[in-house]
Amino acid sequence: MVAVHHRYATVAGHRLFYREAGPADAPTIVLLHGFPTSSHMYRHLIPALADRYHVVAPDYLGAGASDAPPVGEFTYTFDALAELTLGLLDEIGLDRFALYIQDFGAPVGLRIAAGNPERVTAIVTQNGNAYVDGLGEGLPQRLAAGTLSEDDLRGMVSLEATKAQYLDGVPDPELVSPDVWIHDQALLDRPGGAEIQMALLADYHHNIGLYPKFHEYFRTSGVPLLAVWGGNDGIFIADGARAYARDLPDAEIHLLDSGHFALESHLDAIAGYVRGFLGRVLPGDRDAG
Repeated sequence: MVAVHHRYATVAGHRLFYREAGPADAPTIVLLHGFPTSSHMYRHLIPALADRYHVVAPDYLGAGASDAPPVGEFTYTFDALAELTLGLLDEIGLDRFALYIQDFGAPVGLRIAAGNPERVTAIVTQNGNAYVDGLGEGLPQRLAAGTLSEDDLRGMVSLEATKAQYLDGVPDPELVSPDVWIHDQALLDRPGGAEIQMALLADYHHNIGLYPKFHEYFRTSGVPLLAVWGGNDGIFIADGARAYARDLPDAEIHLLDSGHFALESHLDAIAGYVRGFLGRVLPGDRDAG
């Protein structure tokens, strides 16, 4: 069994939680989680990678086991999450790393990558969007436009919405354990938890204006990129995966018969794609070739 350590570091006065596994001298991959979950979403992927890679999976401020100051005491934005997350990577001494981005992990991780291109060795995006092509119809497009009402935002942190994110687009829902949405909803239902995520959802539209900056980063850096995507996702649709090839012609793109949280139904397939991709592109991969 792979040993997974559960650790904390203090960044800008906030205690941030992260999971860490694998050899410290191996190439590092940082797993950035989506909404409405935490590093818990990577609980199975971490041991599937940590025999070969140094794996770090943080919880953002306000998520999982990290500190969660209430909205009145901290302004929750994606700029703030990216700054704190990069501060955590600095605090634990990670100079170079690959990024795995999913959902909220895309605006967090791509801010880090575009601002520090020399530090990012590769990107894996799993339903982590960076193109208007990838915005599903209805609620996702309204979220990106910043036109959701308070009632809309409140609905997005409900149990019904959390459960739907896991089950929609999955051909065999019985592959998805109820533990995942029960866990996430328990965090949302903590005092102030829903309001923190609603503040981030309300800030989401600011990410769209950064898309051109992210595209320029892709073109100028030529960063190796794997898009492994739940192709039935109605939030970030399959066209968002395909769009990466416009700016990164060598991008490797795989669409899976799954939904938004494809790791819950296609762990082995995703882990296989990630291991193969990183083995080809990461400098210093001891098992590559």
